[in-house]
Amino acid sequence: MIVEKLQNDLKEAMKSKDAVRLRTIRSLRSAIMAKEIDLRTGGTGTISDADALGVIQKQAKQRRDSIEQFIAAGRDDLRQVEEDELKVIETYLPRQLSAEEVRTEVASIAAELGATGMADIGKVMGQAMTRLKGTADGKLVQEAAKAVLSGS
Repeated sequence: MIVEKLQNDLKEAMKSKDAVRLRTIRSLRSAIMAKEIDLRTGGTGTISDADALGVIQKQAKQRRDSIEQFIAAGRDDLRQVEEDELKVIETYLPRQLSAEEVRTEVASIAAELGATGMADIGKVMGQAMTRLKGTADGKLVQEAAKAVLSGS
């Protein structure tokens, strides 16, 4: 389970005195615990691997958004902190598809659905996000869908 892996990695980070890894894992565990509390019914409950993975993906997205904002603001010091944390977070995520792999998958989905133009982007995006969940960033999927449906 992801939660157990995080617990073991936290111990290793403490032993190796890896401050970035330690801080990031603590942040992930905190976010997962908050989600677990939200999901509880009757005072007890555990979080599934799928829910934990969703929390980790959300944390990665938050780091990416922060990096973009820090770049725009010229704050390289804060950008570097976020990039370091993102590298740690990505070790817990499934392999991300390349832009070309996403485009190929989106083209396949568009063909299956008989999508021919931008009017069909909603159908394609819905199916693509379901199929590519966890393996591709939503922005990348959207760009691929626009490119495929516009014929670019």
